[in-house]
Amino acid sequence: MIASAALAFLSGCGAFRLSRPTIADLARAAGVSVATVDRVLNARHRVREPTAERVLGAAVAIGFHGTPLLKSRLRSNVPERTFAFLLQREDAFYAQFGADLAAATLALTQFRARPVVDFAPDLSAGVVAERLLRLGEYAHAVAIVSVDHPRVSDAIATLKARGVPTFAILTELGAEAGAPYVGRDNRKEGRTAAWLIAKAARRPGKVGIIVGSHRFLCQETAEISFRAYLRENAPEFTPLEPLVNLEDPGIAYAATQDMIATHPNLVGLYICGGGKEGVIAGARDEQRSTGLAIVCNELTPAARAGLIDGVLTAVISTPTALLAERALAAMAAAIVTPQETVPSPVFVPFELYLPTNV
Repeated sequence: MIASAALAFLSGCGAFRLSRPTIADLARAAGVSVATVDRVLNARHRVREPTAERVLGAAVAIGFHGTPLLKSRLRSNVPERTFAFLLQREDAFYAQFGADLAAATLALTQFRARPVVDFAPDLSAGVVAERLLRLGEYAHAVAIVSVDHPRVSDAIATLKARGVPTFAILTELGAEAGAPYVGRDNRKEGRTAAWLIAKAARRPGKVGIIVGSHRFLCQETAEISFRAYLRENAPEFTPLEPLVNLEDPGIAYAATQDMIATHPNLVGLYICGGGKEGVIAGARDEQRSTGLAIVCNELTPAARAGLIDGVLTAVISTPTALLAERALAAMAAAIVTPQETVPSPVFVPFELYLPTNV
């Protein structure tokens, strides 16, 4: 509508217009009175937001010289809010996720939104709780990737009492935390990984499982679902007891090498947590890994190289930009209408990468 009004305005003024548009021109292009434009420009009286946005759109369309002032006036009426995010150690995946969360924050239109992205140095619940409380001192809403632990739940309860909504992203938290969840459906992820290995393995046999920590409920759910699928649909495959790598590539490397050496009838590996770089390196350095069906999550540069080199069979990956967008929408809604019940869970579909589509 704004574009057509501006076009009509320009058509009425002739094919070429050498003088710059005036306030009267802007009013005509926006379909409002000169007085309304004056109120928007000089903030004399409050103007309804749709009307102000229409004036701004017309100003952009006709090249009005006061467009920057219009934008600043409109933005001055928008409340400023801080959105904080506490992620895990800053590796390739979390660095990208943090950037996506910051971009989604800045894209919000109902606030002048400021993102704050923090990275926990380890999996310690005490460290996470401490940093969470610190972020909650000045943030209007917080989202975290965290292990499930009473200390974390207590910190979330403290923030809730202060009126700071806190969301769990990427991995769920227990019911005690009361944090709405935005992320993948981890049950489907685990069952998908089992289906992939059952189909891609050269023969039936044992399947290794490597997790970062069972305190990440996303990994616990994925592992349980992985086992359930094999038990129900591919009983000729035997899942081994999981090895824990604490999200550390060095530990993951040693665990992978040990698992391959200990189980000569190993036919597959499922990595449902971090440390995949160590698994990929361990499998690449072990000749007996040839032919293993290996599935991990998150398409980092190392995982992409593993697919290309034939070390990995598949990667189940999170669309971090979409997850960030959904998380910010939920967080913003919780600020605008704190009395409303926040929908949970909010699932985002995961992506599947094979050597043929990277």
